Amino acid sequence: MDNSRRYFLTLLLLATSSISITTSADPPVVSASEPSGVSGPDYTGPSAASDECDPEMVGFELVTGYVYTAPTNMLESIPGTLMLTDCLETCQANDSCQAVNYETGLCVLFSSNADNNPGALSQSQFPVFTIYAQKSCLGVKPCERAWCIDRVQGHRLQGHTKRMVSASSRQHCLELCLGEREFLCRSANYANATKECELSDMDRLTVAGSSAFQSAKGIDYLENNCVDEPVKLCEFKKLTGRILKTVDSVYQDVGSAEECRELCLNSPFRCHSYDYGDTGDMVCRLSHHSRATLSDIQEPYLDVPEASTYELSSCYNVTIDCRAGDMVARIQTSKLFNGKVYAKGSPNSCVQDVKGALEFELRMAYDDLECNVRQQGLGRYLNDVVIQHHDTIVTSSDLGLAVTCQYDLTNKTVSNEVDLGVHGDITPALSEEVIVDSPNVAMKITDRSGSGAVPSAEVGDPLALKFEILDPNSPYEIFVRELVAMDGVDSSEIVLIDSDGCPTDHVIMGPLYKTATSGKILLSHFDAFKFPSSEVVQFRALVTPCMPTCEPVQCDQEESTGELRSVISYGRRRRRSASQSTDDLLLVQSIQITDKFGFERDGKSANSSIAKDTVFIESDSTLGMCINMGEAIVAGTVFLVAQIAIIAAWTFTWQRRRQILKHQEALSVSVSVPGMHGGMPGRADSLCKLYDAGYSRRF
Repeated sequence: MDNSRRYFLTLLLLATSSISITTSADPPVVSASEPSGVSGPDYTGPSAASDECDPEMVGFELVTGYVYTAPTNMLESIPGTLMLTDCLETCQANDSCQAVNYETGLCVLFSSNADNNPGALSQSQFPVFTIYAQKSCLGVKPCERAWCIDRVQGHRLQGHTKRMVSASSRQHCLELCLGEREFLCRSANYANATKECELSDMDRLTVAGSSAFQSAKGIDYLENNCVDEPVKLCEFKKLTGRILKTVDSVYQDVGSAEECRELCLNSPFRCHSYDYGDTGDMVCRLSHHSRATLSDIQEPYLDVPEASTYELSSCYNVTIDCRAGDMVARIQTSKLFNGKVYAKGSPNSCVQDVKGALEFELRMAYDDLECNVRQQGLGRYLNDVVIQHHDTIVTSSDLGLAVTCQYDLTNKTVSNEVDLGVHGDITPALSEEVIVDSPNVAMKITDRSGSGAVPSAEVGDPLALKFEILDPNSPYEIFVRELVAMDGVDSSEIVLIDSDGCPTDHVIMGPLYKTATSGKILLSHFDAFKFPSSEVVQFRALVTPCMPTCEPVQCDQEESTGELRSVISYGRRRRRSASQSTDDLLLVQSIQITDKFGFERDGKSANSSIAKDTVFIESDSTLGMCINMGEAIVAGTVFLVAQIAIIAAWTFTWQRRRQILKHQEALSVSVSVPGMHGGMPGRADSLCKLYDAGYSRRF
């Protein structure tokens, strides 16, 4: 879309009157009635527009990216409509309305639909995509939401079929999903040729990031919009430089981005993204779409460099079951979870591994020392729980929970509460610089631009690992491979850059690239992370100088949509000539990061920062030897102070004993004068006293 089109949309949004905020306080309820088994285009029963259809049985089916073209059947065109829900309510109130076309700012009503006139439905994706909604009289009571089904033509959800049944039509298949009682049906695949209906407990959102959603000719994908998602603890990811061309709702006079976020979480549909202030001052736009649900739409976003879209990444509902002998933390998530949940003080002993689940739990017995449940007062038990997405390290996406069980011992009733915290106080990081000879290479932790060392960091802070040849006139360039992060306690480790020089997980560590200012500097972006059992993260990498240049490697990086994108990383060894015999250099760097997750502080200073300099000395072997100069200086200082203290103590003792010796010699002379006539014994006794007083014997 060009700039004039963009400004037209902005002016349209600002010219309309204020819109009242509508939210649904009650959760949607799916009726327990069974599907009729006879419905769809070939259904001879009442239509949605007839008097025989109960208004409570009317539901809408959405098809994004398609437009219905039937000029002779157009009932009304309503410009200035900024709410998809308003458009659907207008159609539902009109008995003649069978379908609508909607894009932001325009609602068009029709007296016919695409099932009766299939040739009239065609793709509409440029310059904006249109949403087509069809009204149907269902055999199962739909939920109270504005629409009950999202349909994607020519696609299916692969590999998650829970049950396969035969259905007479597409509408019959969606009714079977809405009326399913043995499991929560989130979606269905309907094969128009074979009449097969595949019911699934997964949808595009729960399997986001995988390749399960695929194109399939002759298959309709049906997604249940009546599913209740967790909304208590939600994380939104920022998508910079892009906003949706078509949204479901536009609110004006919204005071802040936080209020816009709350509107999304409490919307009358499953809201999955929002933007604020990008199309006008105090304008909040909501959509049930995100990148995971727009993979079949071409260019659904408008490129606006200064704008941002916030996409719902995942939500969690956490409940605490306080029982007689233990407390159970039960977690429900909106996206398939892979990772683990554990007691913060016992990450290895009180832990539950989770593989591809939407619901999981952690049991913590009161008498189990490994789970470290603490008692605070009479009948009050508490513990700290961490939900960790990665199997090895703690990242900014992880959650900390302070869970409490309170028992009223007088009437035996049980209550519980959950104190949830996403961000916590993080102690500053330690950074250290590694220098190697021939050429001299420095490795340090910096900000994303690589302009300066970062003295402290929090989990999730945007950082960069910087490799730099210190001599700008050096004939060498460098590449990095086998970059490993290690735990300082139990020797856990994770490979960040493999032996080929490619990142193993681009979410944790990005590819190595040359800076725009110098070809002798490599940067790799990452967000600060830590291991659950240690506050020390140690980076270890092999750095190889090459001359005159280093050859990059092509790496495949998987996008959030499941697609692979090729990126360049400077990590492949260039074939050397016989005269080039530079060995690999092992660089080691440590950083200290602690997480609090909002838990009580342990008394450590939050502002302390210690910097270390580590000098790499290359030996005959390829591994070399690292000498920590900072620690050596500290050790030397402690040694000198100890020696001075010993000398002072010895001098004091010697002076005191010397005074005592003089007094004893005086007594000895006065007593021994009569015995001196006997010769040597008196003199020998006097010498012994001198030696005992501290003089060294001479041999």
